[in-house]
Amino acid sequence: MHRYELTDQQWARIEPHLPHRTHHGNLGHPFNDHRPILNGILWILHTGAPWRDLPERYGPWETVYYRFNRWRRDGTWIRIVSSLLDELDDRGQIDHDLWCIDGSVIRASRAAAGAKKKGKPIVQAWRASRE
Repeated sequence: MHRYELTDQQWARIEPHLPHRTHHGNLGHPFNDHRPILNGILWILHTGAPWRDLPERYGPWETVYYRFNRWRRDGTWIRIVSSLLDELDDRGQIDHDLWCIDGSVIRASRAAAGAKKKGKPIVQAWRASRE
């Protein structure tokens, strides 16, 4: 097992939420095994590396990228996360009173980043008001 890969216990909890490998008998080429694909997706998400740098053990990067996007479009990721959150909530392990905001996604004004402000600078305006 490599870093960032799912354990057997983690895989057992996630596998039922993934699309059926043979599309439930419908048309279409059967999916490759989901586990290495999912481990490849997790590797990309953990490392932040470009898709093209995905190690070969996870399969072709194009396949892993395609599956990531397909699961995003068809709601697979939402089903997985919702199921895992429901499990935690059922065990009382989610604190509904705690809310956090990640400041890295809140935009600051241009002035906060050092851009020039319109009008007189505050110090000049203050001095002018005292004269």
